[in-house]
Amino acid sequence: DLTLLSKTKMTAQRQFRDIDLNFTAHPVTGDVAKKTGEAAIIQSLKNLLSTGRYERLMQPDIYSNLKQQLFQPLDNITASAIQNEVESVINKFEPRVDLTQVNVTPDYDNNGFSCSLTFFIRNQTNPITVELFLERIR
Repeated sequence: DLTLLSKTKMTAQRQFRDIDLNFTAHPVTGDVAKKTGEAAIIQSLKNLLSTGRYERLMQPDIYSNLKQQLFQPLDNITASAIQNEVESVINKFEPRVDLTQVNVTPDYDNNGFSCSLTFFIRNQTNPITVELFLERIR
């Protein structure tokens, strides 16, 4: 029935895929392994946050100032600046996620910042929380 088909609403969830940036080999084929779904999105977010200015060929506008912020004093003011930078970069350059919360706190014992990201992948209902530790690396 044509009317039955028009009333049925089909919603397909997109499956996101990317290569594993650790370049691990697939156990069967020996090719570079793939990351899919949530793992591909998380890898993309980490990659985006660690990209400095002019590090992407042909895309000089995609970068974050996170590296520069990490060399500022370890305090709540810098944590707030890092939080604003993370929110800005993800909202601007990652259209597959809806960012709901970013918390950045200084970790004085480990000389870095604890960062917690909570977001939804578009067209999915379960929130995802990722914990990152941001530290200076020369």
